[in-house]
Amino acid sequence: MIQHAKISEIPDILELTTACRLHMESKAIFQWTTNYPNSSQFLIDCERNELYVVKEDGNLIGCIVISSVMDNAYENVKWLTKNNNIYIHRLAVHPYQQGKGFAQRLINFAEEYARTNNYVSVRLDTFSQNKRNQKFYETRGYQKLEAIYYPNQSKYPFYCYELVL
Repeated sequence: MIQHAKISEIPDILELTTACRLHMESKAIFQWTTNYPNSSQFLIDCERNELYVVKEDGNLIGCIVISSVMDNAYENVKWLTKNNNIYIHRLAVHPYQQGKGFAQRLINFAEEYARTNNYVSVRLDTFSQNKRNQKFYETRGYQKLEAIYYPNQSKYPFYCYELVL
């Protein structure tokens, strides 16, 4: 079941994202750091009602942020649409649960949320060294646009994607 995250769940969400970070690092994908994602960001996400979790049998399996707020890093990107967009951030599924369709469920939820609320597109970025994520989004019809950099996160770029609804 996908539902809004509670502030009390942030420690579990941090455990989840740490497990994901370590799993990615074991594959030489340095997308996340010990400083990102962090509890401060998840607290903001919760306070804005933008953080969702997926649970099965009461266990937290994954999370996603669905936001209508555009990050500053996206300001100069040449997007396909002008306004009325949502942004996906911090999509994570526990490594032990990957390959079971939970990421598909979370992104389906985000896309349906966008359609139901009359948004014109879904925007996101993913790490240039994470080929699996790129394939995941491209298979779903997201168009790769251009690269942005998060200098405090990686020397490698992140690719921006957009799905026009």
